[in-house]
Amino acid sequence: MRFRHADTIRAAHPELSAGALYASGVHPAADVGPRVAEYTARALDRLADSAEGQLPEVLAWRRTFSRLGLKPTQYRCASESLLRRLRKEGSLPRIHPVVDLCNALSVAYAIPVAALDADRVSGPLLEVRPARGDELYTTFGGDTEHPAPGEVTFVDSANRAHARRWTNRQSGHSAVGPHTTRILVVTEAMHEGGASETVPALLKSLTGELSTHWPTSPVSALLTAGAPEFAFGPPDSPA
Repeated sequence: MRFRHADTIRAAHPELSAGALYASGVHPAADVGPRVAEYTARALDRLADSAEGQLPEVLAWRRTFSRLGLKPTQYRCASESLLRRLRKEGSLPRIHPVVDLCNALSVAYAIPVAALDADRVSGPLLEVRPARGDELYTTFGGDTEHPAPGEVTFVDSANRAHARRWTNRQSGHSAVGPHTTRILVVTEAMHEGGASETVPALLKSLTGELSTHWPTSPVSALLTAGAPEFAFGPPDSPA
């Protein structure tokens, strides 16, 4: 399997910083509560000084959404939505230990983190690209939608969309759940310092957490215009 951002996306958003990680052997029994608490506490400390909408990482995504024709206060990137919920409620919902860790890291670093069940993605390619309008997207409630033509989404080789409005909302089809054993995690940033500081630091933290809580040896990579693809999974992977 390969993951990449389309050339058109990189050309339109040269400030994009991205990283991807693959891990196998995950399960829902790991206890990540203390680590989630530590990362969310870090985010709460930052929110005590600045609301999420004032953070440079979030502002950069708001500018990106505006350029895409989206109203930033109507459609928020995933990290802003999580930070907003954390500020209002003081905690994040518990879903699955992998998702809980990714959400906690997302608020700690203030950038979107998407965790996908790799066995629910059809290969050989998952690409972030503008939608044509005929892609199939499954909501968490099980309904089917079609991303609007030109909307940025994650599309696999079966023409299934795994996101709406880029980093706004993931798909219920590839959501990490009780039966998930293999994951693909993607993190993306638009702010200055994303490539040199934030994305590498988040990937390093996630690699350490996964290795500590599961019998896995994650592989990851920073994605750039010169090295835009991430190959993951076994060669004979059913995905």
